[in-house]
Amino acid sequence: MESQSSVGTREGRLWIFLQMPPKPLAPLAKKLMKGVIALELVGVFGVYGLFHMMNNSRDFRNTMNRRFPSVLEVYYQSNEWAGVYGIQEGDHQAWSAKQD
Repeated sequence: MESQSSVGTREGRLWIFLQMPPKPLAPLAKKLMKGVIALELVGVFGVYGLFHMMNNSRDFRNTMNRRFPSVLEVYYQSNEWAGVYGIQEGDHQAWSAKQD
């Protein structure tokens, strides 16, 4: 009779694979994933805070208009997509009246 080793069979190789220690990069991958998730959360809350400030303060929108006009344009577009119209026109009227 032949003596068969379980290492040579498919089931034996699977068993050895399941018993292997974790790869040394696994802790690094977990830390990187946690870091990516943390950065995404910071980004989401930062964008929400920026939107909230622009939504509540015409003066802040004026500051954004001077410093970052493209960001203010995205704010106006997102409000129009949400069905809120007239913010941009009201801002321009108020700013032009303030300059006069």
